[in-house]
Amino acid sequence: MNMMKTTMLLAALTALFMVMGFSLGGPRGAILAFMVAAGMNLFTYWNADKIVLKMHNAVEVDASSHPEFYGMVQRLAQRAGLPMPKVYIVDQAQPNAFATGRDPEHSAVAATTGLLNMLSHDEVEGVMAHELGHVKNRDTLIMTMVATIAGAVSMLANFGMFFRSNRGLAGILAVLVAPFAAMIVQMAISRTREFGADKSAAKISGKPLALASALAKISSEAQHIRNPVAERNPAAAQLYIVPSGVKQMFSTHPPTEDRIAALQDMAGAFGGGGTDSWSSRPDEVGDMSGLRKRSALDPRGPR
Repeated sequence: MNMMKTTMLLAALTALFMVMGFSLGGPRGAILAFMVAAGMNLFTYWNADKIVLKMHNAVEVDASSHPEFYGMVQRLAQRAGLPMPKVYIVDQAQPNAFATGRDPEHSAVAATTGLLNMLSHDEVEGVMAHELGHVKNRDTLIMTMVATIAGAVSMLANFGMFFRSNRGLAGILAVLVAPFAAMIVQMAISRTREFGADKSAAKISGKPLALASALAKISSEAQHIRNPVAERNPAAAQLYIVPSGVKQMFSTHPPTEDRIAALQDMAGAFGGGGTDSWSSRPDEVGDMSGLRKRSALDPRGPR
């Protein structure tokens, strides 16, 4: 079922790309757009993780360079029954995280230095469990491919606004409407998947309230801290655990308040009257000083 949805959604985005091509160059433009879309699909299938990681200038870390963070991801992957993903850190002030890769055997997870510096140990664990939930649910391929193709549709539309041949009202509508249609397809992809990844995270970490607390903090901070990557390519916003700078009607994620409420319900189902076994007190969350005192991207390495 997941593969069928993926195929249908990619076909819809490819069709949008062809409509754009036709509006700009007629039948030849549509054929060229189809060839470009097919090539993009193949290229992003094999290189989805490389595209996203390079876009963010992500730096890979390991047990030697960042033992606390790497060890956390390793433990969570074992609990989830997943192969160990590659682990990356993005030197960026906005707190956020994402996962990418075509399948669990070729996956990668990344967190920003802003996130690692701001959250407690258990909150970081909840966030990374969410990203591993996307890997386990095989969301990462389609999310990355759709972000790439939707970004291309938007760029083609911008190009068409300046260089469109005179094709009347139909051509103008195609140029203006196609990017919004691509965004609607993105919304259909991501909203339910976020709830699924949150549910998987609660099972993997056993601490749904830690993730709920992390979502509240990230949502609050991400709104007023710049994300240069999302500013350059708004389609990339769907990759993050909490998107920023996106109007609600065009958001690829459900409202953060709804996600927090769902996690609180999960905590109640787990027992303990809606609480789980985590605390934000520094003496109880474990030593994450390597994450907070110095970025792993610092040439001197973590303390």
